[in-house]
Amino acid sequence: MTTLTSENQSAVTRFRVQCFSDKPDLQTPLFLIFLLSFLIIIIGNTSVFATIILSVPLHKPMYVFLGSLSVLDISSASTTLPNLLAMLHTQDKTISFAGCILQFYFFMAFAITEFILLSAMAYDRYVAICYPLHYALRMSLKHCAKIIVGVWVAGFLDPVLHSVLIAKLSFCSSNHINHFFCDLTPLLRISCSDTSPIEMINYIYGVIVGFSTFAITSSSYVFIMFKILNICSSEGKKKTLSTCTSHLTCVIIFYGTMMCLYLRPTKSFSPNQDIFALLYVVLIPMLNPFIYTLKNTEFKANVRKMSTRINFKLLSLNCIKKPQKRFLLTMFTK
Repeated sequence: MTTLTSENQSAVTRFRVQCFSDKPDLQTPLFLIFLLSFLIIIIGNTSVFATIILSVPLHKPMYVFLGSLSVLDISSASTTLPNLLAMLHTQDKTISFAGCILQFYFFMAFAITEFILLSAMAYDRYVAICYPLHYALRMSLKHCAKIIVGVWVAGFLDPVLHSVLIAKLSFCSSNHINHFFCDLTPLLRISCSDTSPIEMINYIYGVIVGFSTFAITSSSYVFIMFKILNICSSEGKKKTLSTCTSHLTCVIIFYGTMMCLYLRPTKSFSPNQDIFALLYVVLIPMLNPFIYTLKNTEFKANVRKMSTRINFKLLSLNCIKKPQKRFLLTMFTK
C-alpha cells in the first residue's frame, strides 16, 4: 500500500489503525464501551455548558472557564471517538493520509488548549482566594473572555509546525499505526525519515507549554495553600479548599497522563501506552463534569432551580385547554 515518489517521499494515501485488537469477538464489546463513553461525555459536558449558559447566577469567571472546559472536552473526544466507533462498526480500520494529519492536528490543539486553560483556571482560583477584594476587577467577565480567546488561539497555533513537518515525512516501511488514532509517537515510529528534528521540537514545546503552564498552576496552588493555612477556623479552611479540590484533581490526572505520553523518546513507545491515551481521550472528559459539579453546592442549586422552572412550565402547558394548547404550539412552530 506504500510506494515512493522520485523524490523519496512516501505516497501513502491511507493508514491502517490497530484499534486495540483485530479479534472479531472483541469488536462489538469495544464498540459498545466506547459508544457509551462518548454518550456520557457528550451528555455530561453539554448539560454543564447549558446550565452555565442558562443560569444567570453562574455567569461568573469560575463557571465561564468551566463552560469553556466542557466545550473543550466535547471537541477533544469528538476528534478521536467517532472515527474509532466507525472503524469498530464497519471493520474498515483505515484513515486517509490527510484525515490522519488533521486528526493529529486537532488532537494536539485541544490538548495544548487544555494545558493553558487549566493554568488559567488555577490563576482564577489564586486571585479569588488570595485577593478576594480585587477579584471583580482583575477577573471581570471581560478579562475572562479575553483570556479564553487567547487560550484557544494559542492552543490552535502551537501544533501547526508539528503537523506541517509530519505531513512531509516519508512512510516507506509500513502504514500500520499501532494505536487507536493518529498520534505523534506512533506516526514517528513508522516513518523512515529522520524524525529527530520533530522529536527535538516536541521536547522544546513540551518544556515551553507543559512546564510553563505547570509552573503557573503549581505556584498558584502554593500561594493558595499558604493562604488557607493562615485561615483561623477549620470550617473556613475546609470551605476554601473545597473550591480548589475539583480543579486540582483534574490537573494531577491530566498532567500525569500527558507527560507519560509525550515527554519520552519515540523508541520507548509501546502499545501499553494506549492506557495513558485512554485516560486523556475518554476518562478525563467523562469525569470532568462529575468532578466539578457533584460537590459544587451553587451549581447544584441552580440545576434544581432550572429543573423546577422547566417542570412548572410543562405543568402549566398541560393545564391549558386543548384548543389553547394547539394555538400556542402553532405559534411556537411558526
